[in-house]
Amino acid sequence: MTSDPSLSTSLQFLKGVGPRKAADLARVGLVTVEDLLYRLPFRYEDRSRMQSIVSLRPGARAAVMGEIKSAQLATTRRRGFKIFHAVVGDASGAIRCTWMNQAFLADILRPHVAVVMFGDVKFDSRGLHFLNPEYELVTDDVSGVRTGRVVPFYEKTGSVTPNMQRTLTRSAIDQLGPELPDLLPADVVTRLQLMPRRTAIEASHFPPSDASVEALNAFRTTAQRRMIFEEFFLFQIGHAWRRHAGSVEVKPFVPTVDDRIRAAAAKILPFRLTPGQRDAVKEIVDDMRCPAPMHRLLQGDVGAGKTIVALLAALVAMENGLQVAFMAPTEILAGQHYGNIARSLSQSRFRVGLLTGSTPGQRKQTLLADIERGTTNLIVGTHALVQDTIRFHKLGLVVIDEQHRFGVAQRAALQAKGLRPDVLLMTATPIPRTLALTDYSELDVSKIPDLPPGRTPVQTMVQPESRRQDIYQLVRDELDRGRQAYVIYPLVEESEKVDLKSATEMADHLQADVFQAYRVALLHGRMKPDAKDRVMAAFAAGQIHILVSTTVVEVGVDVPNASVMLVEHAERFGLSQLHQLRGRVGRGAWASYCVLLYQSPWTDDARERLKALGSTNDGFAIAERDLELRGPGDFFGTRQSGLPRLRTGDLVRDREIMEEAHREARRVVSEGVLHPELQAFVEHRWHQQFGLIEVG
Repeated sequence: MTSDPSLSTSLQFLKGVGPRKAADLARVGLVTVEDLLYRLPFRYEDRSRMQSIVSLRPGARAAVMGEIKSAQLATTRRRGFKIFHAVVGDASGAIRCTWMNQAFLADILRPHVAVVMFGDVKFDSRGLHFLNPEYELVTDDVSGVRTGRVVPFYEKTGSVTPNMQRTLTRSAIDQLGPELPDLLPADVVTRLQLMPRRTAIEASHFPPSDASVEALNAFRTTAQRRMIFEEFFLFQIGHAWRRHAGSVEVKPFVPTVDDRIRAAAAKILPFRLTPGQRDAVKEIVDDMRCPAPMHRLLQGDVGAGKTIVALLAALVAMENGLQVAFMAPTEILAGQHYGNIARSLSQSRFRVGLLTGSTPGQRKQTLLADIERGTTNLIVGTHALVQDTIRFHKLGLVVIDEQHRFGVAQRAALQAKGLRPDVLLMTATPIPRTLALTDYSELDVSKIPDLPPGRTPVQTMVQPESRRQDIYQLVRDELDRGRQAYVIYPLVEESEKVDLKSATEMADHLQADVFQAYRVALLHGRMKPDAKDRVMAAFAAGQIHILVSTTVVEVGVDVPNASVMLVEHAERFGLSQLHQLRGRVGRGAWASYCVLLYQSPWTDDARERLKALGSTNDGFAIAERDLELRGPGDFFGTRQSGLPRLRTGDLVRDREIMEEAHREARRVVSEGVLHPELQAFVEHRWHQQFGLIEVG
């Protein structure tokens, strides 16, 4: 983090390390003294208060100080397996201590040696005893690193045990100077009353005797908060500085808005915008009218009306003579967006095109020529839009829907087809604020918190397999009312063939044995695009009553007449995925149902997920709970490239510290000058430390 020589020293040169341990440490990213000191303990135990042996009780964790009265190494029938026994006594009594397969202790724990023992007190037919306790030999100074104090615990790293890490960390801290250079700006340290850096490091590893173990294990001591804030601030300052540098760029075409454009927007609006939509449109259009390129994320729950907001932004761009590219992750979703946008713009002078992997050759060539000439104003497509053969005449706005489905390189490739175009990313996967401050920290965020008028909240039912016939009756009742239903099967990569077979068999079973009077169809990811499109078009037209599908319908499919979402094996789905599936119904004016059918046994995590979904329709609340259950690394089902590699902080536990760091970093950057050491860190070490590539 700094050029301080004591921090940049290789761990190999610490006393007691050597090449083998250094290699073990390096495998988990511990190369320098700084790496070691910024790897905080994961928990702490209070071993400062010694108990008398007579006061010990079964089940307690306790520390006692005494003398070894006797010691014996016993052999067992198991070849090579030995047990070491010792009896430790103090003025109040004695207790047995037993270690499994640690024969070397016979050379250390000899009779008459004074020791401190710490561990779980057990009880058997022969009375109280310690099993595999930790020990420390008593010297003139009892307050070592393992007993007689609040003791830190570290995760095991290869052959480097927690005890070794304690010893190495103590040695490393003792070699530090009385003060360390600090990358945090002095005014931030003063205003937030942060502890000095060296003091915080020592107190985080070897807390003072009056430290609260509860606060330590919650990572809320003054020292720990200082170290977590420092890491989060350095992460945020890199994002904020690049955002600031980007704002200096000037795009060649800056849209304007006048009464003519406002009238054109009013003409295409199918309904009154909600307050959330109005706010989002204003934020986006205000950004577009700025000289610097827009980088904005539009968040909205399922059905919140993000597409109409994006279309109004597109209209502003097109009325200013600019082209718009609208990229969606699947052909089904791209086709749906194309249909909706083309209908909305049918009375306007603008031409809309659709480009996907299955666009026929002749039509594709004509479309590419129109895009290059500028006669196609808005082009909707899949990742086919980033192909080298596509050249835009004057690309001014890039809209990317369900943006987390695309790789960073794909998003950047589309953006590069224009001259610093405005970029609007959209997601219906509500992103917890903590992740929005990490994965998307360089972006401005707009949020549509409300739903369009006339939407009825979906009723969610969590039901066991034993209630299947009741659920079928609910589906039958809805079909009799003229509604339609989805039946969803999980699709897990490891067992894709098995799951696909299950979905296919279920479609056949439902048609032949359960819903003979209705039309049942199957949709899955392995079907050819035109076959998928035919099934979806028939379902949208009401010709199919029940659509049995894998999660290919998770995102964006819009059939307002569908009122039942039945999810089979719901215990196998992620929380955000279930919320997305639920969003496929409730799009009309009538009551709708999402039935989560689970099979026993189910895990505690699965129970928590289904319980959370059943308790609220608020996608943002569900996203926060999903983050808590799954952790940030797997929030979208895959490791996201925009998540930082953190050493001290935790994105779930420390979310309010991240918010504070975000505010402070933006405030510091707004003043326009970083002190030289901080500037050098941002330019030369930021990417390496946090393991990131840009997202926006």
